[in-house]
Amino acid sequence: MGYYDEGRTERNKRGGKGGYFLSGLAGIVIGAGLVVTTLPSIVDYQNNDVSVSENELAGSSEQVAIDVTTDVTQAVEKAKDAVVGITNIQASMNFFGSESTTQEAGSGSGVIYKKDGDTAFIVTNYHVIEGAQQLEVTLADGTKEPAELLGGDVWTDLAVLTISGANVEKTAQFGDSEALKIGEPVLAIGNPLGLEFSGSVTQGVVSGLERAIPVDLNGDMVNDWQAEVLQTDAAINPGNSGGALVNIAGQVIGINSMKIAESAVEGIGLSIPIDTALPIIEDLESFGEVKRPAMGVTLQNVNELPSYHQQETLKLPEDIKEGVIVEQVLTNSPAAKAGLQEYDVITALDGEPVQDVIALRKYMYNNKKEGDTVNVTYYRDGKQKETEMTLVAESDL
Repeated sequence: MGYYDEGRTERNKRGGKGGYFLSGLAGIVIGAGLVVTTLPSIVDYQNNDVSVSENELAGSSEQVAIDVTTDVTQAVEKAKDAVVGITNIQASMNFFGSESTTQEAGSGSGVIYKKDGDTAFIVTNYHVIEGAQQLEVTLADGTKEPAELLGGDVWTDLAVLTISGANVEKTAQFGDSEALKIGEPVLAIGNPLGLEFSGSVTQGVVSGLERAIPVDLNGDMVNDWQAEVLQTDAAINPGNSGGALVNIAGQVIGINSMKIAESAVEGIGLSIPIDTALPIIEDLESFGEVKRPAMGVTLQNVNELPSYHQQETLKLPEDIKEGVIVEQVLTNSPAAKAGLQEYDVITALDGEPVQDVIALRKYMYNNKKEGDTVNVTYYRDGKQKETEMTLVAESDL
């Protein structure tokens, strides 16, 4: 028989609330125990992490080596061992004005371009070897070799040397400078500021092609020649002269020669295109000189003469403002045999206008060789004339 116990119900109610409280309390205690249990592990992990950092700070961390290989590093690796240092050794004078000892007069760079048997061939700049009593080549590994000069050419600023090939393992590969494009990446390899910086590499781009730079060869403040060069912003400093300008394939496409070093100019380096250098190198290697044709005359520019003398002394027509004056004719020279005389004014060769001495030389050197004939247009006493002459080698005059 059922009955209703009000007091029990009330106790159950009170007991339920106490049960909830005890259950919550037990949960807190158990949770705290779990935290305490796991805390050492957490603390140990943090301590381990700190100790690793301290070890790293102490310098005991592991170093990771990364092999960085790019087109640039591959190009340098291919060409660098063919670039050498060249030391120009000259006699020094003692107090009494006589030669006493020899000493280094300057240094530059060079490129080993060929090995034939026991002989290695090196191309460099003429101004690097100019005036040397002795020449010494320093290979990429530091080995020093005495060098012999085969020949040099002041006009193109090129020279060829030979050394023993016993310690030469690599030679440079020539590229095609005619195929270069403006903006193409290039590398200059050489010894800027001396052998202490041997094998230095600088990177840049081809900034310009077929730049014509006036050159005064004898220091008389009159330009004797126009060097046709490549322009690059790769750093080229004293000592880089004669070194290699290399394309991204590791091929030599220029021989570094000059740098415009004015306070207002930055980043203009110049290099002789290898396509221009090759025939010069071949002549120097074979003959010790460049076989250039000659007329046998000394010349002066018409535009350097006052207009009074142009018309009164030379008797030139008023419309003739350019050309070259024949100052002297060498005896038995091609010019003498062709009838040229002092004060004749040459205005054209083979119908090509001749504005000045540089233009005449460029036409002769680029288009003619020993034994060729050339048709000369000239003025004498105000009248235009023509003659033909057979050219000879400069060395034969």
